[in-house]
Amino acid sequence: MAFSSLDSALLGPLFATEPMRAVFADEARVAAMLRAEAALARAQGALGLVPAALPEALEALPPGTLDPAVLGQRTALSGVPVIPFVKAVQKALPPELEAAFHKGATTQDIADTGLVLQLREAFALVEAELPPIVAGLAALAARHRETPCVGRTYGQQAAPVSFGYKAAIWGLGIAEVAARAPQVRARMLTASLGGPVGTLAGLGAQAEAVAAGFADACGLGYDPVVWHTRRARVAETGAWLAQLMGSLAKFATDVVSLASTEVGEVAEPHVPGRGGSSAMPHKRNPVGATIILAAFTAAKGHAATLLDAMPAAHERPAGPWHAEWHALPQLFGLASGALREARTLAEGLGVDAARMRANLDITHGLLFADSCAARLSPRLGAATAHGLVEKAAGRMRDGGDSLRAVLEAMPETAGTDLASAFDLAPALAAAARVTDRALAEMGRLVPAAVPSPTSAAGYASPCP
Repeated sequence: MAFSSLDSALLGPLFATEPMRAVFADEARVAAMLRAEAALARAQGALGLVPAALPEALEALPPGTLDPAVLGQRTALSGVPVIPFVKAVQKALPPELEAAFHKGATTQDIADTGLVLQLREAFALVEAELPPIVAGLAALAARHRETPCVGRTYGQQAAPVSFGYKAAIWGLGIAEVAARAPQVRARMLTASLGGPVGTLAGLGAQAEAVAAGFADACGLGYDPVVWHTRRARVAETGAWLAQLMGSLAKFATDVVSLASTEVGEVAEPHVPGRGGSSAMPHKRNPVGATIILAAFTAAKGHAATLLDAMPAAHERPAGPWHAEWHALPQLFGLASGALREARTLAEGLGVDAARMRANLDITHGLLFADSCAARLSPRLGAATAHGLVEKAAGRMRDGGDSLRAVLEAMPETAGTDLASAFDLAPALAAAARVTDRALAEMGRLVPAAVPSPTSAAGYASPCP
């Protein structure tokens, strides 16, 4: 039986990508722990603390030597996978090398560093998807910077915007989170070596040199003070992943709404067999957006688990550290599936500009109520003008022809040219200006995704 979306043969392909599942497979975890042990032996060998042959012997161990299934059975007894792992490696080493193996280290050193080695690959997979998503949304924003679209607040039609503005907001929200990836990654990809209680007492005066050499051999950052119970970097990584999925969820939420039958302004890319219903043959459900929203919903709990692990008792806690083993891989797995779907949407979202224009007209001019009040304010005062337009809107809902017709029939509006209040051009120009600013900011945050400076050859120049 599978216990997560990563290792489930049934649900895994839906919620996580195959490359990310491979990163956190049992075989990969064991291999990462072995790489950490080999790096430790290499650092110690350079200082003459262990035989020079030890790292080569570790690297030469046949893959089948360490069977995850066998180690798992023994982990159920030991409570930590590193303990049966160490015993299995010792048994596989020549007698003259066995005593030097795992010298000065503790289980958490190998478990944490092994996991960090896996996270290095996981970060790479996540970060590779970010520029294409931002680029896809930037292109969508530029292409539709002047495509009229309804702006909605509280689920109601509010005022005209452009669809490009909507897409730019989606892209900028994702870019803001994406820009923090290098800092989060740098803090997380740090080696952990502290020995039983974090002081590396067993290595004496050479402890610092071994720790630095260990980090270098792993290709990871070096922290002069072990982070066994300083788990902020782990919680930060989880929070960042949850925020990333949240920014994707904003995109997905709008797609679900805009793709509804009654709105019909966008559609997910059509793939035969995708989004159907077991009961209703006509359905084209927004599967991609659904996966993103499900990932974000699940991610929040895993991020909370990592926060709960921060008050680690003394020099090693019972429970909170172990809970991280569930949460971090799940967060990266969920992020991988959400990113896959977001990229598909960003690069292939169907846009129905005609339906957008038609939806602008269904309220018979109510979207221009604010503009009408602004035109009337110089003569009537802001409060009176607002009240008059509100009254006209009520009459229109009760059976009037259009907001413009109702207003023009009211004696209070005599002498005011209301025609310009119903002109889309000012709203579209304002939306285009904000879209251009958003594109520029996206280019600053994710330079690989957005051409800079913007131009007619790339993305549109700012509106006058």
